[in-house]
Amino acid sequence: MKILPTDFDGQSIRRVFDEDTETWWFSVVDVMQVLTQQPDDLTARKYWNQLKRRLDKEGSQLVTNCHQLKMPAADGKQRLTDVATAETLLRLVQSVPSPKAEPIKLWLAKVGYERMQEMADPALSLDRARQTWQQHGRSDKWIQQRMTGQETRNKLTDYWREHDIRSGQEFAILTNIIHTEWSGISVKDHKAAKGLSSHNLRDHITEAELIFTALAELSTRQIAETTDATGMADNTLAAKAGGGIAKQARRQLESKTGKSVVSDQNYLAPTARRASKALQKK
Repeated sequence: MKILPTDFDGQSIRRVFDEDTETWWFSVVDVMQVLTQQPDDLTARKYWNQLKRRLDKEGSQLVTNCHQLKMPAADGKQRLTDVATAETLLRLVQSVPSPKAEPIKLWLAKVGYERMQEMADPALSLDRARQTWQQHGRSDKWIQQRMTGQETRNKLTDYWREHDIRSGQEFAILTNIIHTEWSGISVKDHKAAKGLSSHNLRDHITEAELIFTALAELSTRQIAETTDATGMADNTLAAKAGGGIAKQARRQLESKTGKSVVSDQNYLAPTARRASKALQKK
């Protein structure tokens, strides 16, 4: 996941993009702070807690649709925060009498439009990503491999979307199957091994891991295309087969080098690495 702070009328609103499920998650408290025009997040949090209780009493499903993710707090620490999708937030906004309601709706729509632009023209997304990776000190070689892998990933998700796979949970399930097959470890466990919390695993894998991930996803798509895989059952079989091809290649390389391809290496800054490890122990 990529955590991206963004501004609305001078107010920071934290948001997370989950690449595996292709879903934006927004901090509910941050949005409530804008809507209620409160000077601090503590007051906004109290307002949100009161609103949650009222919605629960009314039998609303909106609170159920909210989740919790770790995001950087004001003190710099990663803390669990209530988050919601743009769709859920748009409905929550309607429950808050505020002159900021309509501008927030337009802002949420703009974020969604930017994502649609990136889907229509992936080069926009890649250009933004390249700039971010360069700022984080990634080598040109790593960036090129990451971008190549993302192009492979996009072609696979395009196939899924066109063959009765719903973006979101089903994307995540198939992604985890592919990853587990080729690496022998789930996405969740791989992140834990690298000491990652709410980070995007693909931004912290090594060059070798990038290559094998791309091989697994390329193989999965080509097998799915050959068999015209449609729906979860068919695409699950393709995911296992595609991941299995990359697994065979990984094992052959490891037998020649005596080194494991799957690594606990990450690209966190020292302070962020310590903080992430502390969160993993909790």
